[in-house]
Amino acid sequence: MAVIGGHGKVALLLAPLLVADGHEVTSIIRNPEHAPDVEATGATARVADVEQLDTDGIADVLRGHDAVVWSAGAGGGAPERTYAVDRDAAIRSMDAAAQAGVRRYVMVSYHGAGQDHGVDPDDAFYAYAQAKADADTYLKRTDLAWTILGPSRLSQDPGSGRIATPGVEDAAASRANVAAVVVATLDRPDLAGRTIEFNDGDTPIAEALADLG
Repeated sequence: MAVIGGHGKVALLLAPLLVADGHEVTSIIRNPEHAPDVEATGATARVADVEQLDTDGIADVLRGHDAVVWSAGAGGGAPERTYAVDRDAAIRSMDAAAQAGVRRYVMVSYHGAGQDHGVDPDDAFYAYAQAKADADTYLKRTDLAWTILGPSRLSQDPGSGRIATPGVEDAAASRANVAAVVVATLDRPDLAGRTIEFNDGDTPIAEALADLG
């Protein structure tokens, strides 16, 4: 299992869940100084800057894994870097997954992502919204066994293991619950080709996903 963006807040919660579920996890990070944090989760840290690598380079990193989780992001800042990471690198990772023979691909996106996001071009959020829209659109056109997850506003609340789907855009989704949904989604290959929007709720995650099958 390869997790791109392995030092992100969701990814650091995700890796130990995957390890506990019996997966061998490679967490892909840009900064080698983050390796100890990643390896404390039970994952193997792989230093590889997907923003700089071409498709062949990313394919070399992904080869031998059985699934890819994209949980990376530029984290705001300059629009140019947002497009470079959240759109261009993400798209290269999709082509790389196909090239490396890794069909299962889970994208962590956000609630309301899409070409009809409605964000004003003058809004600081526009670059991110458009980058994610372009990446998600590209993913849907691939032959990968993709699932796009669209959590609502992320929070640091403890994970409840319960969600509501479809979600509400301005509701909260704890990062811990997002991580748990990623794990449950990877265990459900029948959810390939689905976009799942959700927030924290009252239904156990497995039950909520079962209702989508």
